[in-house]
Amino acid sequence: MIRALFVLLLLCGLAAGCGERETAAPQPASPALWSVEDSAGDTLGWLFGTIHALPDGARWETPALATAIDGAGMLVVEVRDLDPERTAAAFDRLARDEPGPPLAERLPPAARRDLAQLFASKGVAANRFDGLETWAAALALARLGAAAPARNGVDQALIARFAGRSVMELEGAARQLAIFDGLPERDQRSLLTAVLAEQRDPAADARALAEAWLAGDLARLERTTRRGLLADPALHRALSAERNAAWTRDLLPLLRSGGRPLIAVGAAHMLGADGLPALLAAEGYRVRRLQ
Repeated sequence: MIRALFVLLLLCGLAAGCGERETAAPQPASPALWSVEDSAGDTLGWLFGTIHALPDGARWETPALATAIDGAGMLVVEVRDLDPERTAAAFDRLARDEPGPPLAERLPPAARRDLAQLFASKGVAANRFDGLETWAAALALARLGAAAPARNGVDQALIARFAGRSVMELEGAARQLAIFDGLPERDQRSLLTAVLAEQRDPAADARALAEAWLAGDLARLERTTRRGLLADPALHRALSAERNAAWTRDLLPLLRSGGRPLIAVGAAHMLGADGLPALLAAEGYRVRRLQ
C-alpha cells in the first residue's frame, strides 16, 4: 500500500490514515512487538512496527509496550525531525531539477484516464504537476487524493514519550526523499501508476491497514502492504529490502552497546524474509514476538 511507505516523508501522512474520520475499533489492540535477545536470553532491545495515522480514540499502548518504553535507553525511528516545513523544503530541492515530459505522457494509456478523473474531481489543472520529476509527482498525487490529513501518528507519540532520552533517526526525511529521487525513471513511472490505482478508495485502504495493525495481524498486514507498489520487484528491493539491510547494519552496534534501543519503524519493515526480525535473527539474535 502506497501510504504505508510515504507517510514518513511528512507530505500529508500518506500511510494508512489519510482516510475519513472514524472511531477506534472496540477490540483490545495488540500491535506487533518483539524483543531482541542474546544467546543467554537477555533483552538487548525491542522492535515495534508503527503506523503513522490511526482512527480517533485508538488505544495502542499495551502493558508489554509500556514495559519496553520504560526499559529502553533510546528510541530509534526512521525520521526524528517531523517539521513539515523543513521536509517540504527538502522536497522542493529535489523535485524539480530533472522534470520530464507532460505527466500524462509518463503513464500507460489506461492510467491516463485515472489521472484526468483525479484532477477533475479535485478541480486541478491538467498540467499542475508537469514540472515535477515523476517520483515527486507520484507523492504529490497521493497527497492530492488523500481524503484527510493523517492523525494520531504512533511515531510522533513515541518521540514525545522519549523526551529527555536519546532519539536516533535511521534516515531522516531528506534522505528518504533522496531514495525516491534516485529511482530509475522506469521505476518512478511504476510508482506513479501504482499511486493512481490506490486513489480509487483510499479511505477503505486506510481502514484495512489500521485494523490489521491494531490486531497485530502480520499475515493481513503483509497481504495489504505487498500488493500494488511492492508487488513490483524493483520497487520492493529499493524501498523495502535494501533499506532494511542498511538499517540492520546500523542497528547491530546499538544492540551490542547495551543501549537497549526501542526500534520503532513502519510496520511494513517488519514483514517477511527481508524484514527486520528475520534479518536480526539471521545475525544470531533471538527475536521473540511478545504480542
